[in-house]
Amino acid sequence: MDDGSRRSQRQQPGEPGSRPGSGRGGRRRRYVVPASRPARGVGAKARARTTGTAVRRAAGDRDGAAVNRGLRVAAAYAWRLLLLGVAVYAVFTILGRLQLVGVALFLALVVTSVLRPLADLLARRLPRAAAVALSVVGSLIAVLGLLGLVGGLIAGESTRLGQEFSGGIGRIQRWLEGSPFHVSHSLLSDLQGKVSTFVSQHRSELISSVLSGAGRLVEVLTAAALALFCSFFFMHSGDKYWYWFQDLLPEGAQGTWGRAGRAAWRTFAGYTRGIIIVAASNAVLVGIALFALRVPLALPLMLLEFFAAFIPLIGSPIALAVATVVALAARGPVIAIVVLALIVIVGQIEGHVLHPLVLGWAVRLHPVVVALSVITGTILAGVVGAVVSVPMVSVAWSVLSELRIPRTRPEANHPGRSPD
Repeated sequence: MDDGSRRSQRQQPGEPGSRPGSGRGGRRRRYVVPASRPARGVGAKARARTTGTAVRRAAGDRDGAAVNRGLRVAAAYAWRLLLLGVAVYAVFTILGRLQLVGVALFLALVVTSVLRPLADLLARRLPRAAAVALSVVGSLIAVLGLLGLVGGLIAGESTRLGQEFSGGIGRIQRWLEGSPFHVSHSLLSDLQGKVSTFVSQHRSELISSVLSGAGRLVEVLTAAALALFCSFFFMHSGDKYWYWFQDLLPEGAQGTWGRAGRAAWRTFAGYTRGIIIVAASNAVLVGIALFALRVPLALPLMLLEFFAAFIPLIGSPIALAVATVVALAARGPVIAIVVLALIVIVGQIEGHVLHPLVLGWAVRLHPVVVALSVITGTILAGVVGAVVSVPMVSVAWSVLSELRIPRTRPEANHPGRSPD
């Protein structure tokens, strides 16, 4: 067959059975339809994914085993948590160096949360500055008067108390020598001798501890003065400071920070007012019992119980343990056992009545979380950490709970609206 016949038998581009992509001279034509995607692009991407998977598997096989997805996710969380831990450690280190300022600001917030309602009430009749000054000065005079009364009682009864404690030690020694303990007299005498020897040998260290305590007292007075100074301005125009801070933030973050600030202050103020009510209730119950049992130093022990109640779970038992020792030395073992039973009664009233009734709406923490917070705070910062740990954890939890709730309406950033 010659070349001409072959060309005549070849199908033309528009004829049935001819391929749409073929044209004159055997060249293939490509028609592109708008908004369509070539099928071979999908295939190329699929082949690329398959090739990448094969390469990764080959690399894993060379390393010995493929990395599990769970391990990769855990590693990703691990380095992020590590960075977060470093940041938290840096913050706590800075706060540790500025402990005096931090304690003063915390006390200022406590005073503000307690006296702000009184200042608002007086501001209806007086100018704002005069109402705040009257609230702060009046409360300070009341506290100093109470402390002066307690100091006067202790100073006036020091001689009689010394005699009672001396006789109480003798009664305790005779009680231990009798039934059912039967402790030998020589053992108790040897113990007293060791105590006297220890005091005489470490007298210089005890004196230096007292002097360092005097220096610590100066720091406490400085923190108290700074706290009163700051609380005056917080009560006078604290809401303006807050909205000034909000104006410095980006506009999209102001609503979120406003919600977080209101939740934090609501929880902190509720906890502070509630714990003061609980501490006062415990102090009144303990004082009534100690006065009825004629235990000496009843009023100072009431004051000790009031301040110890600010440390949840462990503060009240420690204060009542001191009251038990005083009752044992002054009134004998029977009264001491009654005071010891008082620890259990007050603990039950505080845990099952006062805390759910007064603090239930402000603090929604499990007792295990409270205990861990107190112990951790004590390890990190001593007594100060034990006091501030629970309110800090409560505030953090309330902020997280508030931010997890979806916002149904926009927050009004009105300068006249107070976050209290």
